[in-house]
Amino acid sequence: MKIIKRILFAILGIIVLALIAALIMPKEYAVEREIIINQQKDSVFNYIKHLKNQDNFSVWSKTDPNMKKTFSGVDGTVGAIAAWESNDKNVGFGEQEIKKITTGERIDFELRFKKPFESTDNAYFTTESISASETKVKWGFNGKMPYPMNLMLPVMNMDEMLGKDLEKGLNDLKIILEK
Repeated sequence: MKIIKRILFAILGIIVLALIAALIMPKEYAVEREIIINQQKDSVFNYIKHLKNQDNFSVWSKTDPNMKKTFSGVDGTVGAIAAWESNDKNVGFGEQEIKKITTGERIDFELRFKKPFESTDNAYFTTESISASETKVKWGFNGKMPYPMNLMLPVMNMDEMLGKDLEKGLNDLKIILEK
């Protein structure tokens, strides 16, 4: 009986230490990737501001060809929403809304995930002229993981996990816009 009590106390101690560690660990993450596209900034910006165009280069939009998508509002303007429903656990249910546009410079989105887990994160695109025919595009995500789920942040490595998808999407965007 003493061995069982010791094992239970050890397990309880580990759980308490993990919960204390989660109190001081970061709860936020940020991931950003960039690419140079051989195209004028206005052309690039006017393409990426449209939610429907993201279907052409976003890895997540291509994950499930049977995904149901709906759009509301005027695409490419503040308040436009793209919603998705998928039975693929990597896609799930959610929506993306354009929250702010700084013309020619930046587009901010709010991502509201509903399934397989609820979460609200932010994403953005920025464009910067490198020359008359070259544009640097940055695509970024930032979000929060609530306590005690933030314990998983170091293990999940959001930069690596999301970063590869951002890079693939930006490479596909480059191919589309440089045709």
